[in-house]
Amino acid sequence: MKQFLRRISPKRAVLDFMEVWQTPQQHRWPVMGVALAATFALFMLFIPESQRIEPRPPEVIYVSTWEEGRTERQIIASNCRNQELKDALQARLDERAEIRRDMYRALGRATFIDVDEIEANAEAEAAAAEAEEQAAREAAGLDDGAYAMSVEEYCAQALGDAAG
Repeated sequence: MKQFLRRISPKRAVLDFMEVWQTPQQHRWPVMGVALAATFALFMLFIPESQRIEPRPPEVIYVSTWEEGRTERQIIASNCRNQELKDALQARLDERAEIRRDMYRALGRATFIDVDEIEANAEAEAAAAEAEEQAAREAAGLDDGAYAMSVEEYCAQALGDAAG
């Protein structure tokens, strides 16, 4: 089989075609037309007629984990509980990050790296970035101080307003 495939080459096929095409024959064009028509017809048999329709919209099932008739007070209380959980999780993540920083400080000191200088540079960069962000907020007219309120203050105020 390998010997048979060795004799097949696209270059030889093109050269053979050019040689046959260049010899003057009176039926060259009609034969070419019949060959193209037969090839076209054969391909058209394999291409099915496409009948395109609009795809059906997906069936969406909404799952609600809340009661239908929740009051505003219940919604606010739920949001406040969730915020407390989020704050507790963030405090735990911050604690883990501080432990990790302590480990890196110990490693840096063990390898004679000036950890205090690196921390000072990092704090200076963070302060500069915060000052830049604050300047951008002031330039955009956003004032965080006007509406700044802790979660506890908001929950107490909102639940107090909802009760009254």
